[in-house]
Amino acid sequence: MASGHELLDVGGGARLERFGARVTDRPHPGALGARLDPVAWRAPDLRFDRDRGWTGEVDIAEPWAIEVEGLSLELRATDAGQVGLFPEHAAMLPWLRERVVARVGAPARTQPPAVLHLFAYTGLVTLALAEAGAAVVHVDASRPTVAWARRNAETSGLTGRPVRWIVDDAVAFTEREVRRGRRYAGIVLDPPSYGHGPGTGAWRIEDDLPALLAAAGGLLEPDGFILLTAHTAGFEEARLAAEIETALRRPARAIETGPLELATADGRTLGLGAFARSSGRA
Repeated sequence: MASGHELLDVGGGARLERFGARVTDRPHPGALGARLDPVAWRAPDLRFDRDRGWTGEVDIAEPWAIEVEGLSLELRATDAGQVGLFPEHAAMLPWLRERVVARVGAPARTQPPAVLHLFAYTGLVTLALAEAGAAVVHVDASRPTVAWARRNAETSGLTGRPVRWIVDDAVAFTEREVRRGRRYAGIVLDPPSYGHGPGTGAWRIEDDLPALLAAAGGLLEPDGFILLTAHTAGFEEARLAAEIETALRRPARAIETGPLELATADGRTLGLGAFARSSGRA
């Protein structure tokens, strides 16, 4: 199994990346400027074009393996131009693990800290939380994606950890959890700009995020932690912090923000979104 992810080059509206043993060339509107190494772009293993889809030197339908932060994940080329991993999220894992480990070791806690992961995708964050000792509720609206996450749990040797795999709409599930009186030590959300839940109406982050965060706030323990990430234009660091401050009634000093980004070996960065997080303590 090949390890790691690397942003090799950016420019010309595209990003050249190494995911384990394979190099991909994918479009990205923020990848501006000149390419540093034009030769490296000539023969990637996989190239995605919005009109033609995937082309490449390898079997496009064949999955491959990668190791990220000690987790073994399956990647594959999807119709949407994704590969099953948002590598910028790996930078969030140390903070999340610290929150979980601190609660696992708390004298008054007799059960693993429960963490709700909404829009959970293929499970990178879920598995990191479970490995650290959390009991995770993994919620995603796509049944194939949840099945993919479960395979990642198998390849990472974490099938015995307490993870509930839920195919459901994030808003509907959260509201039901509030009515059930459930409580969580932490909540992680990575909402898309737009989406559809199974048998429900459309999701629009602009319209629906405030209500979802308000409901999520009703599930958090008083000192519970929250991580909110977004890849949507207009939802930069200050906006995400304000959403948490309003919905959870937490002081601004208790909220930390930053960019979601990747960097090349020579220090050039590619902005991919933003995050806001709070440990529940000012």
